[in-house]
Amino acid sequence: MNFIWRPFTQMQKVKEFPEVVRAKDSILYLKNGKKIIDAISSWWLITHGHCQKDIVKAIQESSQELDQILFANFTHSKAEQLVKELSEFLPSQLNKFFFSDNGSTAVESGLKMAVQSRIQKGEPERNKFLSFKNSYHGDTVGAMSVSARGIFNRPYKSFLFPIYSCSQGSLSFDSEEKFYRDFERQLEKHHKKLCAVIIEPLIQGAGGMIIWPVATLKRICRLAKSRGLYLIFDEVMTGFGRTGSLFAFEQIGITPDILCLSKGLTGGILPLALTISTDSIYKNFLSPKKEKALLHGHSFTGNPLSCSAALANLKVLKKNKSKLLKKWKQIESINCDRLKNLKPSVPIKDKRAKGLVAVVQKKGDYSSDFSYEAYQKALKQGVFIRPLGGVIYILPPYCISKQELHKVWDVIESLI
Repeated sequence: MNFIWRPFTQMQKVKEFPEVVRAKDSILYLKNGKKIIDAISSWWLITHGHCQKDIVKAIQESSQELDQILFANFTHSKAEQLVKELSEFLPSQLNKFFFSDNGSTAVESGLKMAVQSRIQKGEPERNKFLSFKNSYHGDTVGAMSVSARGIFNRPYKSFLFPIYSCSQGSLSFDSEEKFYRDFERQLEKHHKKLCAVIIEPLIQGAGGMIIWPVATLKRICRLAKSRGLYLIFDEVMTGFGRTGSLFAFEQIGITPDILCLSKGLTGGILPLALTISTDSIYKNFLSPKKEKALLHGHSFTGNPLSCSAALANLKVLKKNKSKLLKKWKQIESINCDRLKNLKPSVPIKDKRAKGLVAVVQKKGDYSSDFSYEAYQKALKQGVFIRPLGGVIYILPPYCISKQELHKVWDVIESLI
């Protein structure tokens, strides 16, 4: 009998789960002795590699000093230092840091900041959000509400709040206008009601690893800013190197009003999230009245162990900056070469790449059986992937070797 209810899993279909006994770098070691290449960074989390020694050491040392403290009443050096260190990587406008524990809570915090800021700024009528039809921002109610309506949130339709949703392109050969036109129309029609636009910059993750045309994304962001909307960037997946730069917004050249980070923040080893806002938003919460504070938080807000992991991650990023840039380019180059020379035995719908993400797209939506079948076949060949329906993608940890990456591609070719 199986007592564990797994996430994003049809429990009637899946009866057996391989047991992982340890992990190191890009390899998962199974109880049966098999070695598996983790080609998706264990759900887009692991950056430098599993059990990265500097991060593990920092967690061990921190655990002997301070485990947990109520962050509403106290502070601690790890959180203070983390904010200071991370500020060096960010534009000066993003200078107010709110802690939570995962990507969905980072987004939820950002949505609340945006709405309450409008109210306390004297703009209560600006309470609607604009997002995109292929977006996915998390599983809490607010995050689901600003995500695409579909398989992930259909049962909860009755208690999701209404938003304005823009249609968009999704394939590499779609015109840039296809990504832009409906946004422009919606903004012109509804801008007086709009609080903010929320975007997964450069790559939309769970919606199918959809890659934004950079020039179009710039147009969208500039138009949103010109109409006075807050710009919320959900960089939960794209942050910390996944797009080929530390943050995706660096390639767009536009600073958001609210930035949501998680996943790679601790190197993917411990849960931690940050919602970072501008000073102008933060000031709308300052008041003698308690009810004007951001009355929102989580039990593990600012957890010292997670902050220690994040600090160690930033030190690794700083120390190895040139090596990492070289490695990111190497991974992207291999991905692009393999995509270019791909000779599938069956027709594919699209192939595309950006940064460390590469995609081969077959027909079939998220509910198709292909995803689980492909996962099983790849696992037997020593590779862990988890396709999004017909979308086979890779997003490896940075330590993956050239040989391992080519093996991943060999297995993907065998699947198609």
